Amino acid sequence: MTFEITQSPSSDAKAGGIHVPSADGVVKWFSGDVYSIKLTADQTAGSLGVVEAWVPPGGGPVAHTHADQDETFFLISGELEFLNGDSVFTAGPGDLVHCPRETRHRFKNTGFHTAHMLFFYTPGGSEGLFLEGGDIPEPGIQVPAWGPERFQGPMLDLFKKYGLAALPEA
Repeated sequence: MTFEITQSPSSDAKAGGIHVPSADGVVKWFSGDVYSIKLTADQTAGSLGVVEAWVPPGGGPVAHTHADQDETFFLISGELEFLNGDSVFTAGPGDLVHCPRETRHRFKNTGFHTAHMLFFYTPGGSEGLFLEGGDIPEPGIQVPAWGPERFQGPMLDLFKKYGLAALPEA
């Protein structure tokens, strides 16, 4: 899998429609996952944020909530275990999962293959966490998982800025 770093589209919702070619987006590494930010709240007058994700086996975030955004996931390939409130289930290709704001949720790749999905923030905004807190990809290097030390200090400030709260799963 090759990821090329490109710039965000220059169009915005105020000027008409937005076209994001498949190879476009700002690619960031975040805690072992690869995220391509396709649309931001700034580009859509605040209405939407769209992220394309590749989640390797063992990957995915800790359980968390979003104070101000709903989050919707659409699986393209692979399988992910989801926590949505108190429900745990596996989603596969073509499945859609919607998590309303303030609902505890997470996804985790418990399988053997990288999962590929799109997720949508409505309204947009939380995608800024990846842009500000993610790492710039390095060609020829495996995406590193992050240890707990990475989720201290400045990262906690970014969580607050984007309305995220990490929560215990049980």
